[in-house]
Amino acid sequence: MEWPRELLELFDDPLLDGVRPVAIAVSPEDRMGQKLQKLNDWMAQHGREPQKDGRLEEKMMYATMMGLKRHNLI
Repeated sequence: MEWPRELLELFDDPLLDGVRPVAIAVSPEDRMGQKLQKLNDWMAQHGREPQKDGRLEEKMMYATMMGLKRHNLI
């Protein structure tokens, strides 16, 4: 998409230095979905469920998995 020249000139104004859009907060549902996706990706890569006695990343995935199971999300 091509931005109009007038709009681009507005962004060059020194008064707008440091102005950034407000970050959109992630909803609890989106956060849970991200965790589930990360867990699915880990299991697809390793071909198994994470174990509690693995390396740090695996332990973190195990804790995530147990939390999701505790809330009956998986």
